[in-house]
Amino acid sequence: MNSPLIEAVLVVLREVLEFALLVGVLLAASAQAGARGRWLPAALLAGLAGAWAYVVSMGTVSAWFDGVGYEVVNAALQILVYALLLGIIGLLARHRKRPPAALGWLAGAAAASAVTREGSEVLLYLSAFQGRPQALGDLLLGTVLGVGVGFSTGALLYYLLRGLPRPVARPATQLLLALAGAGMWSQASALLVQADWLPAHAPLWDSSAILPEGSLPGQLLYALIGYEATPGPWQVGLSAASLVLAAAVAGVAARWPFSRRPRHD
Repeated sequence: MNSPLIEAVLVVLREVLEFALLVGVLLAASAQAGARGRWLPAALLAGLAGAWAYVVSMGTVSAWFDGVGYEVVNAALQILVYALLLGIIGLLARHRKRPPAALGWLAGAAAASAVTREGSEVLLYLSAFQGRPQALGDLLLGTVLGVGVGFSTGALLYYLLRGLPRPVARPATQLLLALAGAGMWSQASALLVQADWLPAHAPLWDSSAILPEGSLPGQLLYALIGYEATPGPWQVGLSAASLVLAAAVAGVAARWPFSRRPRHD
């Protein structure tokens, strides 16, 4: 295999894997709500349309906010996905038997936003080969392989969650959603540091000798929880805060009264 093929597989897989793992967890959450994931085709179409529109207007977007529009918009998309995941966590915690249909809408919106974000990265990468027609065959094959491996991994995660015993499946799904949300905040904070919207600091640690980012486990952890070997304090702090907030939302939702009893004086 030559380098364009290997590069295409790795780049596309990195972007698709993050989305595919998230969709696997969202589909498991929908199944626990008694839904069949009917939101997925519409979410994919909406996300692909959003990714195409984003790439077409990239020049304009990049000029926003004094030239850091790309970083700020991408960070906003990550934070939006986290907010949607927070809503799903709350619904799963409050409605223990069958969450309402709103869960499907939230899952679809989260998937569409994730496709817009990751799909735009893939389209930008593919557009860089417009002047290299000789690499088109390798590029297409690498893209197909990357997409296939990514979605296969997402499907595996979905079936693993579906195969868990019922008392364990929902807490595991909520935990994975919270970890995915923490990864969103990790990536968003890194982008905001690049845009100088957050102050830059030295990394808190370097775990590259133990778990390199380019390794298979490192890539999987990056896709699932936004793992970085050299995270800064903003990444660690905001990710930890997002986990605390997700736990608080789940706890409050689980204890929220379904109906208020009249008070007797």
